[in-house]
Amino acid sequence: MPYAMLFDATKCTGCRGCQVACKQWNDLPGEVTKDTGSYQNPAKLSADTWLMMESHEVENGDGLKWAFRRKACMHCVEPACASACPVGALKKTDEGPVVYDTSRCIGCRYCMLACPFDVPTFTWDKGLLEGALIRKCQFCVDRIGSGLEPACAKTCPPGALKFGERDELIAEAHARIDAEPAKYVPHVYGEEEAGGTSILYLSHVPFEDLGLPSLGNEPVQKRTEQIMENVTPAVALGMLFGLGGLYWVVKRRNEMAAAKAGPKDKEAS
Repeated sequence: MPYAMLFDATKCTGCRGCQVACKQWNDLPGEVTKDTGSYQNPAKLSADTWLMMESHEVENGDGLKWAFRRKACMHCVEPACASACPVGALKKTDEGPVVYDTSRCIGCRYCMLACPFDVPTFTWDKGLLEGALIRKCQFCVDRIGSGLEPACAKTCPPGALKFGERDELIAEAHARIDAEPAKYVPHVYGEEEAGGTSILYLSHVPFEDLGLPSLGNEPVQKRTEQIMENVTPAVALGMLFGLGGLYWVVKRRNEMAAAKAGPKDKEAS
């Protein structure tokens, strides 16, 4: 069965322990940030931040209350990013993660346009020949492959994150709603949205207030497939030449990186 993760917003304290764990496990550098008038830091996902906690102030009668959301790749059951990628650099694995192959990427950034959750980022400070790449959460596929849970779920102090098989987590989410109907919005976000996702949400406030988009149940990838099916031969030919040029650039980039690494590094790899 494919794996998934359940985020329960009623348990989250906004401590950002998951955010730190993601940085540590993936060896991601810290970022220079600035005061934006919010406890949210950094302000958005980037090539160096694959997971972040969003902070939302939600109206609560005469006052406000905090609501936090874990924002990272949703690892869709039928990912639009993989469908839009013309070279197969992104793919959905049987275990659940949507993974990215750096050796295939040509830097077209179609995945960024296709994602309904605005997740994939790009190394804007580099050119294609310098190793510009797409960056996003990989669902700790290396840890899952070793029988471990993702670093964020392992670290979460209040237990807001739970890792397991998708069907079992969906059943548990509905059981929590049934046990405390006054506590939860009566819906499991991600069970069916956009064809289903591997990151599921429970919340005490409307999901829109958590910053989650309102989506239908149809997989977003079907729209990208329809677009590709309607591309005219002339446009397809132009894309072929364009992608061929980008492939040469990526190939040259990899050759330069290998030459720079030197014989010892190449043998070690």
